[in-house]
Amino acid sequence: MSRCRTGLLKASNILRSGNSFVGRQQWRTKVLSVENMNPHVKNMEYAVRGPIVIRAGEIEQELAKGVKKPFNEVIRANIGDCHATGQTPITFLRQVVAICTDPDKLMNDPSYPSDAKDRARRILDGCSGQSIGSYSDSAGVRVIREDIASYIAERDGHPCDANDIFLSTGASDSIKTIMKLLMTGESGTDRAGIMIPIPQYPLYTATIAEYNAYPIGYYLDESNTWALNIPELKRSINEARDKCKPRGIVIINPGNPTGQVLPRENIEQIIKFAKEENLFLMADEVYQHNIYAEGSAFHSFKKVLMEMGPEYNNMELASFMSTSKGYMGECGFRGGYCEVINLDPDVKMMQIKSISAKLCSSVSGQAVMDVVVNPPKPGEPSYDLFEKEKNFVLGQLKEKARMVTEVFNSIDGISCNVVQGAMYAFPNIKLPKKAIEAAKAAGQKPDAFYCYQLLENTGICVVPGSGFGQKEGTYHFRTTILPPLEKLQVMLDKFKVFHEEFLQKYK
Repeated sequence: MSRCRTGLLKASNILRSGNSFVGRQQWRTKVLSVENMNPHVKNMEYAVRGPIVIRAGEIEQELAKGVKKPFNEVIRANIGDCHATGQTPITFLRQVVAICTDPDKLMNDPSYPSDAKDRARRILDGCSGQSIGSYSDSAGVRVIREDIASYIAERDGHPCDANDIFLSTGASDSIKTIMKLLMTGESGTDRAGIMIPIPQYPLYTATIAEYNAYPIGYYLDESNTWALNIPELKRSINEARDKCKPRGIVIINPGNPTGQVLPRENIEQIIKFAKEENLFLMADEVYQHNIYAEGSAFHSFKKVLMEMGPEYNNMELASFMSTSKGYMGECGFRGGYCEVINLDPDVKMMQIKSISAKLCSSVSGQAVMDVVVNPPKPGEPSYDLFEKEKNFVLGQLKEKARMVTEVFNSIDGISCNVVQGAMYAFPNIKLPKKAIEAAKAAGQKPDAFYCYQLLENTGICVVPGSGFGQKEGTYHFRTTILPPLEKLQVMLDKFKVFHEEFLQKYK
């Protein structure tokens, strides 16, 4: 029989058998399906890159193709990505990283200042082969960890051991590393419980879902500038005891998405609560440079804990920092660190083993972090320009924090606490009953419905409060304060017109 006829017979058999091979041959099915994949991954949600943001991307593509909209551009106010909204990089920081990347050419370039070359040389001398293209130790380049320890010691006035520090791919990676250590059983009261603020940054709920832990939400007090009340902490942990084993408490200070800055007295109360309940403290302090409101100040949890005396000095605490926020805004380098104090020595060995499995974080990101903790000093060639650029960024953010607070509070049906720090406002919106009913008919949560309408009518992309958590019956959205002042003013003007028309439509 010819090859051609054989092929035709096989094809005929396939067709007659309903598109499957006869005999022992069968169509191969996918190993993974939505039904059989890891259920904990399916439970994860991450609002700041969720469906509204996906729709914003689609609209940008439509605009590029010439589709007519009632606006010319999408204003992305959904995520704290400073450079994406136009912030100019800090010169000294980029100079050091550039020299680290191409030392043969730039180390002898007279246009680069000597202090930038000194920083780069120190970093490269700490790298294998004097190259940031080599792996570092799992915990990070030793000299960078030493510089971080010096920074923390100077900030807090208390000693810091470089052996307590590990560098990570942004703060997010180190947060997940510590949270993983706290996990226990799979179900019931053996399941690890982690206390998280509501509203909270969605990384925490996403990670808790991924690790099959139990979220113990405690509500921040919106009526009191998003304060953290101890009675509320006690309520939330007591209600969770029959569902999990409480293991740790997360505090975001300055706050994301709420923009509050905790006073020292409040931090002391939280530390006392954690000691009473035997909880591991996790202090997310990535916005420590972002303080704007009069009378607000950043107090690190470590500093306060150390100054509370011997009764508290041995408590376990992990604090997190990032290159992505502050005045730097270097999100893409993915630099971060974690300081963990008072770990049991055997647990510390397990922590080192855990991060070793990932080899190391980005060494270029580590270099950026080194510049953050070891900036130009008075008298060095780059000091004046560095201070000018840093103060300009923080000054602009302070002005924008004031602007968004005032504008939102001037609009009927919206109230907004003072943006004391961080990079966000979290306004409360009073939605008419008809709008809530329209949202239900559309199969959406009311604040998501509002944010979709805002995007489709103005091009402004913000994140609904339901993505961060909020008290039942209240509605919010989170917006960054990052766009340049002129664009932020345009955004707020467009927002005000939209909101008034929205109220009129659904009154």
